[in-house]
Amino acid sequence: MPKNSQNGTPAYKKIQSAVRQRIESAELKPGDLVPSERELARTHKVSLMTARHALAGLEHEGVVERRRGAGTFVAAPKIHFNKLMSYTEQMSSRGLAPRSRVLVARIIEQEGEVAARLGLPATSALVKLERLRETGDAPFALETCYLPAAQFASLLKAPLGRVSLFSLLEDAYGIQLAYSDEEVDATAAESSLAELLRVHNGSPVLRIRQVIYSSKGEATIYVVGFYRSERHTLFIRRFR
Repeated sequence: MPKNSQNGTPAYKKIQSAVRQRIESAELKPGDLVPSERELARTHKVSLMTARHALAGLEHEGVVERRRGAGTFVAAPKIHFNKLMSYTEQMSSRGLAPRSRVLVARIIEQEGEVAARLGLPATSALVKLERLRETGDAPFALETCYLPAAQFASLLKAPLGRVSLFSLLEDAYGIQLAYSDEEVDATAAESSLAELLRVHNGSPVLRIRQVIYSSKGEATIYVVGFYRSERHTLFIRRFR
């Protein structure tokens, strides 16, 4: 495989990095046409085979998708229902830089329905973490996590806009997350949600509600997420 003469990096990886950077900066958005193999070969001064190998690798990772007779396009992010992944893990697996903006981080009470999802008494204090998930300069999702305050109140001191909640629970609390029960449906974005996600009021959004359990079978996190439907593809693997 051709190498980059300056640092030994394979030429196809250099091409992939350049495409990912354009996606991360939102220069290329989901659904946009990616430069063709010939264009990439000409721009990066490599063979057509090397450019083809670069795009094939990006397609295998789910970063782009090829449409016969039309070209190669930036793929919509996929939610993998067969694997429990944090937002950081999902984005990193696609070569994208995850960003989060913390909107709410506080202790709340009198949320009986949420407490019940975590198997707690109705009056239990809860940690509420609301974060706007972004890729590039575009909003991706609004996610709100609830955890038992008796166990996780110190999370409020953590840099939640820069680190993965899953990693924090594992590293700081020794908790291994194992599986989740999820409800998925479609709903309409009311005005405040629409403004945050930069969609029209009433636009369809994907809602995912999760109860995430530890390896000990304890309900640890309840998550309510709203996702821009045009930026998501659900990938589901079913076994018989």
